[in-house]
Amino acid sequence: MDTLENLRNKTEGAKDLKSVVKSMKAMAASNIIQYEMAVDALGDYFRTIALGIVVYLRKNNIGANENLNKKHNKKGKAICAIVFGSDQGLVGQFNDLMAEFVTRKINAMNGKKEIWVIGERVKLLLADEGYKALESFNVPNDVNAITALVNKILIRSEEENEKEDEKEFYIFHNQPKATGGYQPVMRRFLPLDEKWMYQFFKIGWPTKNIPQVAGEIKTTLLAFIREYLFTSLFKACAESLASENASRLEAMQRAEKNIEELLSDLGEKYQRLRQSSIDEELFDVISGFEALKSRN
Repeated sequence: MDTLENLRNKTEGAKDLKSVVKSMKAMAASNIIQYEMAVDALGDYFRTIALGIVVYLRKNNIGANENLNKKHNKKGKAICAIVFGSDQGLVGQFNDLMAEFVTRKINAMNGKKEIWVIGERVKLLLADEGYKALESFNVPNDVNAITALVNKILIRSEEENEKEDEKEFYIFHNQPKATGGYQPVMRRFLPLDEKWMYQFFKIGWPTKNIPQVAGEIKTTLLAFIREYLFTSLFKACAESLASENASRLEAMQRAEKNIEELLSDLGEKYQRLRQSSIDEELFDVISGFEALKSRN
């Protein structure tokens, strides 16, 4: 049975928890802004890279049916899923939705499958689905740490691309929606083949001025391709982190509402119990007074 002291302790504990939730809300909101700014900043840069690739492909008559990969005699086919999740909890269904999405998409693909994960939480969920991670990376804790992660993934993907087996890389991550919230998406990352080039042939030059091509084709084109791969991974990571913090903010908002309801309920119970205690004390005083009065 609750006592006044017990209710006071519960109320103080709920207030402390509410303070923590408020701090986490403020931190999540601040993080969302920095990651969204990073994604916006990448937009124009990514388009510039794409236009540079378009110019070199067209000026040097590289058709959409040509493959830029060196190896054409590959023996088999494998699917590699690069999955962005979270290392921390309190993110609602963020990791669960991603694990379910990856499992559904991967199961529909043919060939040998392997998983690279960014985040321990989604790694455990995918393991429960029977997909053990071949590579595991930590989630960056701020925008500045994304570059180091992207470079690690690029190095590993280049190493895998040099092997004999044909391998297709797909990026899986949560992406913020314009109307709020987020959704899981899948993007093809490698190889740089006709499917990859086709997307650039649909891009038109933004002005009537015909661009001039200068410099050695292979060196410049490879530089553009490296930047394309880097920005693709960087954008996916930043969008995933923005979505993670949006999910955490939403979870903290729900938690804050529940705590406020709990505090209201505890307050009502405290007032009722206090009033009951006062009534009992008054009844005892009155009873004692009546007893003394009857004696006289």
